[in-house]
Amino acid sequence: MLSYLARSLIFVAFSFSLLCQAREIAFTFDDAPTPDSALMTGAERTQKIIHALQRAKVPDTLFFVKADYINPHTAERLRQYSDAGFHLASHSFSHQSASQIGTEAYALDMYKAHLALKSFNNVLNFHRFPYLHYGKDLTDINQLQNLLQELGYKDGYVTIDNFDWYISALLTNAAGEKKVINYEKARDFYIKSLYESIEFYDALARKSLKRSPRHVLLLHENDAAALFVGDLVEYLRNKGWKIISPQQAYKDPIAKNFPQVAFHKQGRVAAIANSKGFPESALRHPSENENYINQAFTAAGIVETK
Repeated sequence: MLSYLARSLIFVAFSFSLLCQAREIAFTFDDAPTPDSALMTGAERTQKIIHALQRAKVPDTLFFVKADYINPHTAERLRQYSDAGFHLASHSFSHQSASQIGTEAYALDMYKAHLALKSFNNVLNFHRFPYLHYGKDLTDINQLQNLLQELGYKDGYVTIDNFDWYISALLTNAAGEKKVINYEKARDFYIKSLYESIEFYDALARKSLKRSPRHVLLLHENDAAALFVGDLVEYLRNKGWKIISPQQAYKDPIAKNFPQVAFHKQGRVAAIANSKGFPESALRHPSENENYINQAFTAAGIVETK
């Protein structure tokens, strides 16, 4: 029979193996509350997203707010998210690139967003940089990280980047042009595109971290999400993924691992990989490209052409 020590070592090894193989992911949405589109009003979009998340029993999500979108009508939409049990966070005031406007201008913009969110409930102290642009160089990046801490914020990083925003724009543009959209094909294309990105960044994490972290998925509060986020949740669960809250995801050890590199625009996992010598060319999924999406979208036959 195995000794107690041997059994303990086997148990520890097994537990570590399970940790390394964890497939956990949290959903977050940028640019709330996005205005009306040709496909649906903002109010309709909010209701569809809330209904889809609740029906799918998603434990929680974070809506990163672009604060200059807030007006009396859109403020009600944000309250609907918080009343549904979800949470809000900061996505700046005017959605400008920290890499382009400089630290002083970005600091002012960040503080305006901070003030705009003070009257809302269920606000968590996370800030996400627009475009995942953290600053033009490492000096500016660290300066803005220090400013976040002074304001009581944590970095609302992502681990999985994608072009969901561009897929949604193609659908919205088609609707605006009165074209016929095959929504079943659109749903399949959306899910396939996002799933490939999810598996890509998880594989990158396993290579660079030697484990699968608790992932944070970047989505946008857009029409595609309103239409298909529930289907995406179901698909991920069928593939063995567990949907967790952003609060759980941000407790992963990588939350305290801020890589001292200038490359952050593909998320935390990619930045960590870059800090370990992975070239930038290996840190971006091929679908994160407008030409790629255009060709694949057309090939999928989503929009009827004459």
